[in-house]
Amino acid sequence: MDDLEKAILISFDESGTLDSGLKSQAVTFCQQVKENPSICSICIEKLCFCELFQIQFWCLQTLHEVIKVKYGSMSFEEKSYIRKSVFSMACFEAFDDKCTVRVLESPAFIKNKLAQVFVTLIYFEYPLIWSSVFLDILPHLSKGAVVIDMFCRVLNALDDELISMDYPRTQEEVAVAGRVKDAMRLQGIAQIVKAWYDIVSTYKNSDPELCTTVLDCTRRYISWIDIGLIVNEVFLPRLFELILVNGPPEQLRGAAAGCVLAVVSKRMDPQAKLSLLKNLQISRVFGLISEDNDPEFVSSIAAMLTGYAVEVLDCSKRLVSEDAKVVSIELLDEVLPTVFYVIQNCEVDATFSIVQFLSGYVSNMKTLSQLRDQQLFHISRILEVILTQIRYDPTFRNNLDVLDKIGVEEEDRMLEFRKDLFVLLRNVGRVAPEITQCFIRNSLASAVASSSDRNVEEVEAALSLLYALGESMSDGAMRAGILGELVTELLSTRFPCHSNRLVALVYLETIARYMKFVQENTQYIPSVLAAFLDERGIYHPNIHVSRRASYLFMRVVKLLKSNLVPFIEMILQSLQDVVARFTSMNFGSKELSGSEDGTHIFEAIGLLIGMEDVPLEKQSDYLSSLLAPLCRQVETSLMNAKVLSPEESPAKIANIQQIIMAINALSKGFSERLVTASRPAIGVMFKQTLDVLVQILVIFPKVEPLRSKVMSFIHRMVDTLGASVFPFLPKAMEQLLAESEPKEMVAFLLLLNQLICKFNTLVWDILEEVFPVIAGRVFSAIQRLAGSVPETNTEEFRELQELQKALYTFLHVITTHDLSSVFLSPKSRDYLNPMMHMLLHASCHHKDILVRKAGVQIFTRLIKDWCTGPYGEEKVPGFRSFIMDAFATNCCLYSVLDKSFEFGDANTVTLR
Repeated sequence: MDDLEKAILISFDESGTLDSGLKSQAVTFCQQVKENPSICSICIEKLCFCELFQIQFWCLQTLHEVIKVKYGSMSFEEKSYIRKSVFSMACFEAFDDKCTVRVLESPAFIKNKLAQVFVTLIYFEYPLIWSSVFLDILPHLSKGAVVIDMFCRVLNALDDELISMDYPRTQEEVAVAGRVKDAMRLQGIAQIVKAWYDIVSTYKNSDPELCTTVLDCTRRYISWIDIGLIVNEVFLPRLFELILVNGPPEQLRGAAAGCVLAVVSKRMDPQAKLSLLKNLQISRVFGLISEDNDPEFVSSIAAMLTGYAVEVLDCSKRLVSEDAKVVSIELLDEVLPTVFYVIQNCEVDATFSIVQFLSGYVSNMKTLSQLRDQQLFHISRILEVILTQIRYDPTFRNNLDVLDKIGVEEEDRMLEFRKDLFVLLRNVGRVAPEITQCFIRNSLASAVASSSDRNVEEVEAALSLLYALGESMSDGAMRAGILGELVTELLSTRFPCHSNRLVALVYLETIARYMKFVQENTQYIPSVLAAFLDERGIYHPNIHVSRRASYLFMRVVKLLKSNLVPFIEMILQSLQDVVARFTSMNFGSKELSGSEDGTHIFEAIGLLIGMEDVPLEKQSDYLSSLLAPLCRQVETSLMNAKVLSPEESPAKIANIQQIIMAINALSKGFSERLVTASRPAIGVMFKQTLDVLVQILVIFPKVEPLRSKVMSFIHRMVDTLGASVFPFLPKAMEQLLAESEPKEMVAFLLLLNQLICKFNTLVWDILEEVFPVIAGRVFSAIQRLAGSVPETNTEEFRELQELQKALYTFLHVITTHDLSSVFLSPKSRDYLNPMMHMLLHASCHHKDILVRKAGVQIFTRLIKDWCTGPYGEEKVPGFRSFIMDAFATNCCLYSVLDKSFEFGDANTVTLR
């Protein structure tokens, strides 16, 4: 064993016992050998004498690389030597009298690599240099299975590496593939097809595995060779003979079916295709679809029949003659029952293709003025297929109910799997609405009456059909016909399996989807409320259901709103237990574990009691009964905050946090007009609440979740209380400004933006006080950003970037709301110069074009505010010259010439 062989073995070693330095040296040595001008001869010599697979693979891989890169610079003699050597190896010949090793006796991965080398030669030499390559190899097929197998590997590699369009190709590769196919059509492919046929005929009994390999290879080439080479009185009958006779192994029969599928899928003139499909007499194979046959074989037949059905449907779309339409309809009517049987009864890989075909079949029906009885029957069968396919496997019932890891995976899988089926359902619903709705009604009735071991899955599937159908229904369709009856039955039916999570969820989702019907038929409101307010909804034992029910109930209230006024007392009575959890001092964070379901209930209550239809006295009582205990709980927690133990503190903070969210949600139902104009007493309650919640910022100044929630409530009160919120702002802002971390400052700037946008110049006094504080802190923070390395991507860096953007937005809001005079106040004057230079830099150089746009707009507004006229007195001394000398030159000229400026971007219009 020479040094190269040792180095190759070391470089391939995966045992982990060799020194990494030694392995690195071996790899380096091998790379150096590849640079040897005689490397091809070295590799071929090794292949002639060495039986070690690692060395064989390295030599073939190196040959492949060298030919691919250096073929153009090789001498004629070297090319000829490589060609002769590779051809001899592939044909099981000794290309040298001293050769003792046959590569074809090596494992499959070595033969595949040899095939890859062979194809690389074809790429460069066929047909101009080596025009007879395929004819040269055919005589060697008589040597038996070993050469036939290699021949198939070469053809497969040719398809993978060059011909198949399933892989991305360069323009050069596409051109070479076209040249190769054209040459093979003129010379070689007919002989190859005859060789395929002869091999299958000869070996079908003695070596069916070899025949399977040959037919798998044949299938790849059918798409582009002359179809007459396969569809004739010899080859096609042989394929059907293999498919239909029980003797051959299932793999061989499946390979033959794959060839037939390739035949029916071949692109051709639609009239010729229809004649071909008719002459196939495909009904011969229908009987092979049975549970007695091998699943893989059944899957092959299913794929063949689906492909056949797809092509018949395509012909029916493309042909306009009545005779062709009749033939295609007959062929579809013939094959569809078997397609339905396959998808409903067999575990096959063709399920997705079948669903796609059925979608195309139904879409084609949209063009028909009237459906035939047979087509209506097919529609019913399609609905049965959908129902069967969307049904959960009872094996996973418990997993799905408790939603463990297996249950989550199964639910996610089914969610994805159902998408196309529900699209199909909605299309069927448009083509045949009455049949679809009758089918769903019957399915529901059947599911309710089914045995308990199947009840859950059948009820869930039937309800899911009704839910999915509603997505595409118009308001008019929801109110009329069978669908109205369906919704009525849904509301009146008590399902035995309602305790199951999946059934309960889809039941509530379906009711919520069909609320348009309830809006028009208010007599069903009590039934809807009962479904959400009893153990089927908010009080369902499964926490996932109760949480979702809370959210859906809030949506229902939003939709029905004034229709629910007569039911407010009953609703509040039913929700007492839920509300009590929030007004209890013992309420802890564990009960909420990642959920905000309670806030949805409070939002729903707020929407109900916040309507002007509710009498003032009752409205005040309702609101007081909710706000008073919640505020007392907060006040008690704040009083006891200093004596809380470390173990108690997190639970109490979580408790306060949840109360703030509940109050915030409750306030969403009250409009500004109601609380400030028509019923100011309601506004007083919210002011008192705000006063209590602002105290949280004093007692817990550094607890970010509480700061965030109080800030959110202040946002809400700005919209709800209007200008009457002003007296509470100084104290709140003082506490909010106590913390100056970038994240907190961004949130504070957003609050100021809201105030400015809502009240305009009324907030001048507030801005005069806070702007100097903001400018001092933010400008210094942004200086840290300017000093950072551009590649920095730390959390701090990202927060500073967000702060920078928030600042530019804040300045933009100030200037566009007639508040630029704030910059000139005595307290803010010191920050004017650094602000101008910061804005100038952003307008000229910021990488975000939106920030540059904002900067230019700020300057445009300042020019309007501060430059009264060409000869007038300067409002801001030096500003005009700054604009002319710095802004006009740097921003309006140089920045536009910068390569980062894109004239095609709509955002640059302002900068031009």
